[in-house]
Amino acid sequence: MGTPLTWFAFNAFIAIAIALDLRVLHRRAHKIGFREAAFASFGWVAVSALFGMGVLYYYGEKPALEFFTGYLIEKALSIDNLFLFLVIFRAFAVEDRLQHRLLEWGLAGALVMRGVMIALGAELIEHFSWVLYVLGAFIVYAGVRMLFYDKEKTHPEKSWIFRFASQHLRVSHEYHGDHFFVRNAGRWFATPLFLVLLMVEITDVTLAVDSIPAVFGITRDPFIVYTSNVLAILGLRAMYFLLAGVIDRLHFLDEGLAVVLVFIGGKMIGERWLHIPVTVSLGVVGGVLLIALLASVLIPAKKTK
Repeated sequence: MGTPLTWFAFNAFIAIAIALDLRVLHRRAHKIGFREAAFASFGWVAVSALFGMGVLYYYGEKPALEFFTGYLIEKALSIDNLFLFLVIFRAFAVEDRLQHRLLEWGLAGALVMRGVMIALGAELIEHFSWVLYVLGAFIVYAGVRMLFYDKEKTHPEKSWIFRFASQHLRVSHEYHGDHFFVRNAGRWFATPLFLVLLMVEITDVTLAVDSIPAVFGITRDPFIVYTSNVLAILGLRAMYFLLAGVIDRLHFLDEGLAVVLVFIGGKMIGERWLHIPVTVSLGVVGGVLLIALLASVLIPAKKTK
């Protein structure tokens, strides 16, 4: 679906949006309040909806439904991973005013990595049809794993990548405002903030490993996969500050996402024998996530001793 012009225009818009956010709207580090976060979240959802309507107008119903389904999957998986960002920031005692800057720079790196992963995935699927079955099996595994993965026991400061970076980089012992590197006695040192940024990037890679194959289970169009991923994560920063206080209360979200991933993975594996329309896929994904959210609100979480 994407032409060189649409690819260029979309990426130019994204680059301008990020530059404005970093250099104009949030040039000075400050704590993001609920009102600002709500306004930004609504704005990005509105932009995504308008983009989807543009796809509907210019390319038809099927690509538009594929975009909205992919966007919904990516957005839901992003919300689930907000908990990991919360754990990382708490573990490293990151000030509230610095968290937006971390997420913004993390997003810039994520866009590059996702672009590479999507291009590689599209090439593999085009030349090796059996890759779909491998991806489908992996997504089913990811869904089952999600049911048994305890995020409460996550300790990012004990991860191998953090230990490796700490041992092979000169790291200062304290934060230096919003700087990732500082110069001291003629030598450059990474600040703890850089290590936190590294952890945010690694977390996004783990998210992309699950979400990108899942969207390929909905559509084979790289432009739809890319745009749905990018627009979903662009609002992730604002949504973090909007949901940071309640994200741990969505205790049935993992179960809902697990069902969605198993469904998408099974769809990819069985596509040769059973074709599931994209309208059905959208209904299943939306319905399961809605049930998970309602259950989280209506059913109290079990108290742990």
